[in-house]
Amino acid sequence: MSGLTRWLVLALLGAAPAAAESELLNSVKRNPSEVTALCSSFRRLNSDGQSAYSGETTRMIASTRNLSPTDAEVLITYVVGMTCPDVR
Repeated sequence: MSGLTRWLVLALLGAAPAAAESELLNSVKRNPSEVTALCSSFRRLNSDGQSAYSGETTRMIASTRNLSPTDAEVLITYVVGMTCPDVR
């Protein structure tokens, strides 16, 4: 599923409260070095044959950032879709 499609599905299903989602995405927007690091991490996963959208990656992001799995998935989808669309 493409990043845009995943994002639309999550948005339509109301995957996270709008205020929390907005703050989550705003925090990433304010920290470009964080986005660069995430993209690099996702590219390494891809080079190892793993997907940035895998359940394992989602759980890792959720754990390291103290997020719900849904918020982690939104974060991954946003970062990939907006800054590193070459990532799968």
